Amino acid sequence: MQRIMSYGKEAVWVYRTYAKPLKTVRSIPESAFTGRENILFGMNVKVAVEGDAFLSSFTEGDNTVVVATDSMKNFILKHAGEYEGATQEGFLEFVGRRFLEKYPQMTCVKMSGEQIPFEELPVPAKDRFEPSPLVFRYSLNEQACASVEVKRTKEGITITDQISSLKGLKLIKVRGSSFYGYVKDEYTTLPESYDRPLFIYLNIDWRYNDMEDAKGNTQEGYVAAEQVRDIACTIFHEETSPSIQNLIYRIGKRILQRFPQLIEVRFESNNRTWETVLDDIPVSEEGKVFTEPRPPFGFQRFSLTREDVENTEESGE
Repeated sequence: MQRIMSYGKEAVWVYRTYAKPLKTVRSIPESAFTGRENILFGMNVKVAVEGDAFLSSFTEGDNTVVVATDSMKNFILKHAGEYEGATQEGFLEFVGRRFLEKYPQMTCVKMSGEQIPFEELPVPAKDRFEPSPLVFRYSLNEQACASVEVKRTKEGITITDQISSLKGLKLIKVRGSSFYGYVKDEYTTLPESYDRPLFIYLNIDWRYNDMEDAKGNTQEGYVAAEQVRDIACTIFHEETSPSIQNLIYRIGKRILQRFPQLIEVRFESNNRTWETVLDDIPVSEEGKVFTEPRPPFGFQRFSLTREDVENTEESGE
């Protein structure tokens, strides 16, 4: 069995003002997002380092080659001022490479981060409202996340894994979802539903074919989390879904169709559909009353690759 051996620092909060604007995002029909100014560029970063040289620190208490995790924190913060890119993915790769260049005892660095969303606030400007270039709102909505693994090899420092993510997306559709036709036996108590409200929690991961696209340096190569979010919202709005499984499949297929630079999309969804309290409200023709669902909660996991899109296109779907 391969030994597990790593250590590092987490909850490294980084706030950078006036980072390079993100201007390389290609427009898609489902989203109005075409870029961001990056006046505020914030992340919650985690680093984990590996290397056989650290074994003696575990077995013998020898700290000769140990880089203190407090030093790792300072290393990340300092390099936030040296980063010249526009994306979280690019920053994580940049810092991971710098760790390996600085410390030869490290053979692998795994960087991950959660981007801190700051929303623009409209302020009066003559005869209209414009986004304030000074004041922003700290958002508690979904977060763009990323992870990068950088290793030292015979060929030099190489990216061996990279994933971008959208975490914590919460969507409610009041009508236009159903769930029926499932197995019914002595354990079944759930009634069939032909038009129900549907509330889902959704995490989406995507992987690039070329890490250079994830850095946002190539023209129209970067896939923004805002666009992935908007595709999910559009499909949820447009489609009458017979199940959450089918819904996430359709979302994934659209993402891969819009972005040929991606090779895989992964989903983890969670059913948080509200419980019905009142089916009929005398003062409203369509209104109902709901409350929060009680645990346990159903979940779904699914992934699509470029091959799934190619096969459906060949079949005429």
